[in-house]
Amino acid sequence: MSASNASHFRWLTLVLSGLAVVAIVACGSSGNPEVTSSDSTQTSVQESGLPSELSSFAEPEPSWTVISEEINLELATPDLGVGVQRFGVVLSDDFGLIKFPIVKLTANHFPDGYDAEPNAEIESSALARFFLFPFGTRGIHTTDLEFGRSGLWSVSAEIPRADGSAAHVEVRFPVAEKAHSVTVGQPAPASESRTIASSGNIATLTTGSLRDPDLYQHSIAEALERDRPLLIVFASPAFCTNAVCGPQVEIASELQDDYGDKIDFVHVDLYANPHEIQGDLSKARLTPILEEWGLSSQEWTFIVGKDGFVTHRFENFAPKPELIDALDQIVANG
Repeated sequence: MSASNASHFRWLTLVLSGLAVVAIVACGSSGNPEVTSSDSTQTSVQESGLPSELSSFAEPEPSWTVISEEINLELATPDLGVGVQRFGVVLSDDFGLIKFPIVKLTANHFPDGYDAEPNAEIESSALARFFLFPFGTRGIHTTDLEFGRSGLWSVSAEIPRADGSAAHVEVRFPVAEKAHSVTVGQPAPASESRTIASSGNIATLTTGSLRDPDLYQHSIAEALERDRPLLIVFASPAFCTNAVCGPQVEIASELQDDYGDKIDFVHVDLYANPHEIQGDLSKARLTPILEEWGLSSQEWTFIVGKDGFVTHRFENFAPKPELIDALDQIVANG
């Protein structure tokens, strides 16, 4: 491993270590919740024999998970900063995925710690819409939530029961002053992502079996010079295994067919050497572009206006209807 790649790996590991200092609890249940943690993540990665630097991208389940007797919750969007943020959760119970079309989410800030009362003045609530992933085995509830200050926060989900009452589950996490990744309103980094022209072989550009050449015509830097909106997907399709990851590259390819005359599309694999991995992540080298964008989880989608500024940001899987809504806004705004 080169010194440069080692530096990138160390940076990503530090990012995840900082984000993983999270307290998670479940409410509305008579039993004690089981909580996954960064410690269990390290153990599973070590047992797999993978380099520790790849832990965040190899771990099969998110670290922010609440498992209670009644409702399970996985936080899909942990990179949160002050302001209005896309917020997503995966909800399930003993019967499988909870697919209520609408679930109420309530966010609370705890300025004096979780043992004290929350600050009622900046409580916010929103209705989260359910989206089923392709193939029907995964799904997510998402909405926009406002986090008025940095610090310790919780979000509780209210799930209707058959008897008319409601079950509640709560996840606790930190909100930073600024999200770590590039976020809405910031300029998109002019990254020199690889293209078919620069690599000479599309097989070196993606771990996935779908190899749509339209996603590798321009580097991010080149696309930003084209005076057109841009959708960028960061994902490694062959290693999409956890509950908040989906076929994002395939969705981008479908959208390119519909919007390609107005918007450019770029896919960047998480790994710099897909052709060398062949299913063995111990051979993997993360692309340094992840550091340029501040990314530390498995899947990201960004939409950039023709002025070069990020207009939409999606951590982990972004369902097709969410992306269509965002792209239609971009097209309508010229």
